[in-house]
Amino acid sequence: MELLDKTINSYLDVWLGPRDPRVKGWLLLENYTPTFIFSVLYLLIVWLGPKYMRNKQPFSCRGVLVVYNLGLTLLSLYMFYELVTGVWEGGYNFFCQDTHSGGEADMKIIRVLWWYYFSKLIEFMDTFFFILRKNNHQITVLHVYHHATMLNIWWFVMNWVPCGHSYFGATLNSFIHVLMYSYYGLSAVPAMRPYLWWKKYITQGQLTQFVLTIFQTSCGVVWPCAFPQGWLYFQISYMISLIILFTNFYIQTYNKKASSRRKEYQNGSAATVNGYTNSFSSLENNVKQRKQRKD
Repeated sequence: MELLDKTINSYLDVWLGPRDPRVKGWLLLENYTPTFIFSVLYLLIVWLGPKYMRNKQPFSCRGVLVVYNLGLTLLSLYMFYELVTGVWEGGYNFFCQDTHSGGEADMKIIRVLWWYYFSKLIEFMDTFFFILRKNNHQITVLHVYHHATMLNIWWFVMNWVPCGHSYFGATLNSFIHVLMYSYYGLSAVPAMRPYLWWKKYITQGQLTQFVLTIFQTSCGVVWPCAFPQGWLYFQISYMISLIILFTNFYIQTYNKKASSRRKEYQNGSAATVNGYTNSFSSLENNVKQRKQRKD
């Protein structure tokens, strides 16, 4: 393993240049191998997990889900607060900020962004809970792509550009995750579900986040500073891929369902919404059958 780590590190140093010495020796950052292995194991579980659960009863996981989502909500809130205050203390420039001019605030940003990187490993559990609960329809290409890539991308970010212009996307994403994981945590409690109305707006917020990140990243291209340009172009490309996938998800989830409901209402037919047959039609049929038996 040590020989493999040295080989990979030597190639990465040749391709990407010297690493930021401020993160030397930090947990999981010294070598790429652990991050890569975690990602491969994640993909294997995504592939094999549904097969293993095929003939088994789904797990409830309700109590664990409440604790898990509450924990990620608090972690996201902590990261958002620390990033905002760090950017303020360091006097970060919105248009372009290099990685070495913020003083002690840079180290504060680096420490928080390590937690952001580590949270991407924790968030693999999102998918594992889907598998255990047999919610396989939620394990989409978008879901797997986003989870598998973020951990790897942020390993590279933390080793080469762990502060400066890298802060913006993580700050917005932390805020969105406060809303998202609080929603998931509350939805695990059946009594709370009728009061949860903001799921649709979470996706809208994610799309807004990607657009704003592209705009802010593009500012660093138009008005450059000492922040490496290659990272900016990569981030713009990655955000575009997420916009495409999330837009498709939004259309499939909300627009098409809304239009199908309108058609069903206009036709006056027994509707099937979200995989459940129209309850009024079912109730009417049951009443008719009972009357026939009584007669």
